[in-house]
Amino acid sequence: MQPRTYNPSSLPLEALDWAGFVPLIGPANAAVARFDGILQGMVNPAILLSPLATQEAVLSSRIEGTQATLQEVLEFDASPSVDAERYLDIQEIVNYRRAMQMAVESLKTRPLCLNLLKEIHACLLDSVRGQNKRRGEFRREQNYVGRPGVGIEKASFVPPAPEVLGQALNGLEKYFHFDEKDRIVQLAVVHAQFELIHPFLDGNGRVGRMLVPLFLFERALLSSPVFYISSYLEAHRDEYYLGLRSISANGDWDGWIRFFLNAVTQQALTNSDKARNILALYTRLKEQVARLTRSPHTILALDALFTAPVLTPVEFCRVSGIPRRSAFRILDLLTQEGILVEMRTQQGRQPAVLGFRALLDAVE
Repeated sequence: MQPRTYNPSSLPLEALDWAGFVPLIGPANAAVARFDGILQGMVNPAILLSPLATQEAVLSSRIEGTQATLQEVLEFDASPSVDAERYLDIQEIVNYRRAMQMAVESLKTRPLCLNLLKEIHACLLDSVRGQNKRRGEFRREQNYVGRPGVGIEKASFVPPAPEVLGQALNGLEKYFHFDEKDRIVQLAVVHAQFELIHPFLDGNGRVGRMLVPLFLFERALLSSPVFYISSYLEAHRDEYYLGLRSISANGDWDGWIRFFLNAVTQQALTNSDKARNILALYTRLKEQVARLTRSPHTILALDALFTAPVLTPVEFCRVSGIPRRSAFRILDLLTQEGILVEMRTQQGRQPAVLGFRALLDAVE
């Protein structure tokens, strides 16, 4: 017997325990605001926090089963090869990062909308696992969540039927721009409703997690869309899925919202610590590298290392824009000083790969 399909709640939700949320709403908003204060103090947060963006792509994809590590992805960035041990996993992570970058650019000219979600999905599944599952399209058939190999009759969750999907998605899109009492509570509802509607045949979890920074950015809670929540959700995976299941089984939106508010608070504090550590590292190295190299290219060199903390000498030249001779001299000095370490020696046509260890440690 097939389990009952989920009937999505109408948005906005009624009868929420707003009084019960108050002790959690204040800390969540304060933590996000403090994180944004750090972002606004950075000259270029996109450069300084670039490794964190890759780490988010790694962790969000890991929740879906990929095994590639941050270092493996960065080594692939430095020296791409189809022979990489986890090439397919890495491609999914690279797609995640590309999809996020595309979405951020899109939000500069249009609001968060269903078409953007489809474009994110198309980018996410480009030439990887799931590419044949209606990439960039909402599903037209029934899907379900369950252990691999089991049929729908043993599913743990059955999303809405295709014939009600359009109405549910239209309601979600309208709610993106609803003037809710609190925007982080609204984000909790947006994320859960998207996951429970499960509008794609594959990739729903990753698209749903991308919605978190995109929503915070569009609704002006963050000046840059760099809020990374997947590390908390991965660490509390059982609680995360239990919260979503409690909505579908018992209509427990209050329990889910309390979980999400706490998740945002804790992740904002972690993000703030990492951002402060990265900013302090940049500030310290700016003086050290200038003193060491006596080069007018200090800032270009540092920005290149923070953008690509694992790289080859040729890639360093390309990313930094520093003339080859000066770039190689700077790399030699940074390696001698121990700021860069050799992660892979040169072997035949394969170039040496250098790593900015202090930044990798700060991220991980």
